[in-house]
Amino acid sequence: MKIYADTSVFGGVFDQEFSEPSRQFFEEVDTGRFVLVTSAVVEAEIEPAPERIRMFFAEYAEKAVIVVPDQAALDMQMNYVSSGVVTEKSLGDALHVAIAAVSGCDLIVSWNFRHIVHFDKISKYNAVNVLNGYGPIGIYSPSEVIHYDDP
Repeated sequence: MKIYADTSVFGGVFDQEFSEPSRQFFEEVDTGRFVLVTSAVVEAEIEPAPERIRMFFAEYAEKAVIVVPDQAALDMQMNYVSSGVVTEKSLGDALHVAIAAVSGCDLIVSWNFRHIVHFDKISKYNAVNVLNGYGPIGIYSPSEVIHYDDP
């Protein structure tokens, strides 16, 4: 399963609220359960982050498929805006979803509950995807995709 991880998931490893499920997500990447996909956009967004986040990203960048946004992704980004899914203030968020959709990911994981992982946005992103010849994509927080051991 190809899963696109946005910047918030890498930073989430070091955030008290999101650390445990973020770490579990990356552990499942390590076991081969997920094929990690990320992008040059995430790489650029992480550049000003604290060193520990940059180092963690660098470790996983070696294992990940790093997608460079192409014209198709940029077109989808603008389609999300022109369709009213997000405003121009959220171009970066729209680009993450566009990259995941255009690169054929099964899912995108994010801790961005305002502009990506939001019940109202998910159906709209997917409607735009389908109208433009891409399949729907699952959009979840890491806590929704990790394996939980049943007691």
